[in-house]
Amino acid sequence: MINENGTKGIGKVIFSSSLGTLIEWYDFYIFGMLAKTISTQFFPDGNETAALLSTLAIFAAGFLVRPFGALVFGRLGDLIGRKYTFLLTLVLMGGSTFLIGLVPSYKAIGIAAPLLVLLLRLIQGLALGGEYGGAATYVAEHAPAHRRGYFTAWIQTTATLGLFVALGVIMAVKNNMSDADFNKEWGGWRYPFWISILLVGVSIYIRLKMNESPVFAKLKAEKKTSVNPLKESFGHRSNFKMVLLALFGAVMGQGVIWYTGQFYAQSFLENTVKIEFMQNREILLWAIGLATPFFLVFGALSDKIGRKWIMLTGMLLGVVFYRPIFGELLKSADAKEWMAKDEGRLYIKIEGKENPLIQKRDTIERNKRGFTELQYSTKTWGLSSGIRFTENVVDTFYYYDSESGFNNMRYLAHDKNPTYNDKILTSPTKWKFIFLIWVMIIFVTMVYGPIAAFLVELFPTKIRYTSMSLPYHIGNGVFGGLVPFIATLLTATFTADPLVGLWYPIGVAALCFVIGALYLSNKIDKKIDD
Repeated sequence: MINENGTKGIGKVIFSSSLGTLIEWYDFYIFGMLAKTISTQFFPDGNETAALLSTLAIFAAGFLVRPFGALVFGRLGDLIGRKYTFLLTLVLMGGSTFLIGLVPSYKAIGIAAPLLVLLLRLIQGLALGGEYGGAATYVAEHAPAHRRGYFTAWIQTTATLGLFVALGVIMAVKNNMSDADFNKEWGGWRYPFWISILLVGVSIYIRLKMNESPVFAKLKAEKKTSVNPLKESFGHRSNFKMVLLALFGAVMGQGVIWYTGQFYAQSFLENTVKIEFMQNREILLWAIGLATPFFLVFGALSDKIGRKWIMLTGMLLGVVFYRPIFGELLKSADAKEWMAKDEGRLYIKIEGKENPLIQKRDTIERNKRGFTELQYSTKTWGLSSGIRFTENVVDTFYYYDSESGFNNMRYLAHDKNPTYNDKILTSPTKWKFIFLIWVMIIFVTMVYGPIAAFLVELFPTKIRYTSMSLPYHIGNGVFGGLVPFIATLLTATFTADPLVGLWYPIGVAALCFVIGALYLSNKIDKKIDD
C-alpha cells in the first residue's frame, strides 16, 4: 500500500528513477543538439539544407517509434514489474548512443553510415518509449496522494535537465578545441556520445538496488496482475476512451509546447536567427536553468487546484505568444539594421586570414577579351556596440585583357542579399534572448509539470504502465517530436515568412486546448492503488 501521509524513502525513489531517466533524455537529445554537425558527417556534400532536413528526419524517426516502445515495454512493465523493465530500457538507450559515436562517416562507408545511424536511432526511440512510463508510474506509486503532483514533477524535470546536461557537455567539449577539431570526422562532436556509457553505468548500478513499486508488488502477491495488458488497455471501450482523451485533450498539446519552447527554439536561433554556436547554447542553458524549478512549482500547485487548467493555460499562452516571441528574436538580431545604425563598423582579422576571405571563385562567362567571375567571400564584422558577425556575399567581377594578361578588373555587381551568420550579441541583447526563451520554457513547465500525475490517475494499476505510456509517447514522440522537422521544412518551403513553421505547434496546441477544456475533468484521484 502507498503511505498516504508519509514520505519516508521517497527521496531515494525519486533520485534513482530520475537519474536514469535524465541520462536517457541526455542520450536522446545530444543527436538533435548536434544535428548541424552530424548532417555534414553522415550525408554527402553539396546541399546543406537537404542534409540538415535528412538529419532532422532521422532525429524524428526516433520519436516516431516511441509509441511502439511504449507498447512493448509497457506490456512488460505490467507483466513483470516496473524495476526490471526500465532497467532494460536504460541499457538499450546507453548502448545505442555509444555506438552512434562509433559509426564512420559517409565519406568512409557511404550510404551505410546514415542507415546505421537510423537503426541506432530507432533503438533509442524504442527504449525511451518504455522508460518514461515506468519511471513516472514507479514514483507515483510510492508517493502520498496529497503530494503526487509535486513528487512526480521531479520526473518531469528530467527531460529538460537532460537537455541541459547535453548542452553543457557539448559546450565543455567545444570550448576546449578549435572548430576544425570539433567538426572533423573523428572529432570532438563524438565525445558526448562516448561519455554516455559512463553515465549509464552509474545509473544501472543505482537502479539494481531499487525495490519494486509497493503497489505493483501487492498486486502481484495477490495474483491480480493483468494477463494481457494490451487487450485490457485498448480492447475495453471505457479504457480506450480514456487513452484517446489523454492523447487529444492533454498530451498532444503538451508535446508541441515542450518541443517548441526548448528544442525548436534552439534550432531557430541556430539556423534562422544565426546566433553563434556557443552563445546559442549559452542562452538556452541560462533559460533552462532558471525555468526548471517551475516544474516543481506547478506540480505542487496541481495538488491543490487540479491538473487540468494549469496544463491548458500553458497551451493557450503558447498559442497566443509564440509568433510575437519568435518574431522579436528575429528582429533583435537583424544584421542589416545593426549595420545601418552603426557607422563604427570595421573588419576583424581572424587567425591572421585576409578579410574579406575569398572562399570560392566560379567563372560564369568567358570570351577572347576576358571573363566574368563570381567571388564567394566571407567578411567578419565588428561593430562599435560590441556585436560581431560574419557576412557571406557573392560579388560579380569582370576581368579583361591587358598587356600583362587578364589582370584588369571591373566591379560589376555587389550581392544585394548577403547572408549573416555566427552573430555574437551584446550582453543586454543576450539577456533579452534568455528572458524570451525562459518565458517559453515557463509555458513548458505549466503543461509538463502536472502531466505525470494526471496520466497516472487516469488508469488502474494493473494496466497503468501500458495505458499511460502510449498516449504520452504519441503526443510527445509524434506530435511533439515532429516539431523541429515540420517547422524547418515549412520554413524552407515557404521562405517569405520565417515564422511559418510555428503554425504547426500553434494549430496542434489550439486544438488540444479546445478538446481538453470541453472534456477533461479537473478532479484529483486520490486512490490509485487498485
